[in-house]
Amino acid sequence: MKLLIISQYFWPENFRINDLAKALVERGHEVTVLTGKPNYPAGAFFSGYGFFKQREEQRDGVTIKRVPLIPRGHSSSLRLIFNYLSFVFFASLLAPFRCRDNYDLIFVYEPSPITVALPAIVMRRLKKIPMMLWVQDLWPESLSATGAITSPKIISIVRKLVRFIYRHCDGILVQSRGFIEPTIASGAKHEQIRYFPNWAEDLYRPGEQMASKQITGMPQDGFTILFAGNLGAAQSLKTIIDAAERLRSENIHWVILGDGRASVWMEEQIQQRGLGQHVCMLGRKPMEMMPQYFAQADALLVTLRPDPIFSRTIPSKVQSYLACGRPIVAALDGEGARIVHDSAAGVVVGAGDADALAKAVISLKAMSADEREQMGQRGRAYFESNFESEMLISQLEGWMEEMVEEGLCAS
Repeated sequence: MKLLIISQYFWPENFRINDLAKALVERGHEVTVLTGKPNYPAGAFFSGYGFFKQREEQRDGVTIKRVPLIPRGHSSSLRLIFNYLSFVFFASLLAPFRCRDNYDLIFVYEPSPITVALPAIVMRRLKKIPMMLWVQDLWPESLSATGAITSPKIISIVRKLVRFIYRHCDGILVQSRGFIEPTIASGAKHEQIRYFPNWAEDLYRPGEQMASKQITGMPQDGFTILFAGNLGAAQSLKTIIDAAERLRSENIHWVILGDGRASVWMEEQIQQRGLGQHVCMLGRKPMEMMPQYFAQADALLVTLRPDPIFSRTIPSKVQSYLACGRPIVAALDGEGARIVHDSAAGVVVGAGDADALAKAVISLKAMSADEREQMGQRGRAYFESNFESEMLISQLEGWMEEMVEEGLCAS
């Protein structure tokens, strides 16, 4: 097949769509990616890129066509809105000229914003080919849940936009079964929707041999809890800080890998509460180093805010944690909690419950190393049965071929 992938984010930004594009090329498909200039998460263009620089390049057999956009900046909501809208504008305007080939199918990667689907709808109409949308983040629910938008009028407008987008998709993939109901409520047809979860990159695997190699910044004694990923409103960082404060008398270290819009707030809280000896923020690290950090932690932490919308999602770090075979401590509700519970890979408490999180960490610390190792092994086995990439991509490939063969493109 000749595939056009539309994603606001792509290499050198670290997103799962990078691996999917590469895997599809390796399976014999011709893949073109229409994307923006890389600027996530720092908010400024990556070195070598600019508004008018690097319009087209090749990587891993993938043809990458880039359109201009306004960088997202660091903490300005207005800049973020301009970032989203500028990609929509330039991609919709330039895609018909930059992507002239006769493609078989359009695949849209939507971690947020959902507006990334608008240029795809333009191309769908022009090319008269089917369009498949992979929903990673529910709109407008996530906007109101994180407090990004509070105006009922704007939420109503976004809701209408989402309904328009879903009605112009020929296939919709959802990363969590919890997304199915709200997606239907937003205008999608049940027969259009398929559950297609995230996987973890191949580099995420058990690393016993890495556990003994000391990494700069990692604690050398005590019990280590590691959180990796975005630091934002959705991650309930206050729950982590509150739990750490409750356990300040214990020999427990909390290591935070990653950055985001709430990282400054977290640094301030650590200083104000005198937790500098207990909570260590190491910043963002290359993805290739994550398994080594994971191997040196006694348990891996995942948290989300207590909100109905977040109970429907599966944080992508859950798959990475399972793949590395480390025990998990989860302060989650809903789908993410179900996976950790069903895999028997760790301890689950309610989202936002700092007291319960502190008790869960103490219970893990009290276990023997062998008991925690068995948790990790169960997690790895669950990952291989449910989230292994080759299995999932084969499934996706079959759906794509079926859609192309049947010519499923509505007017």
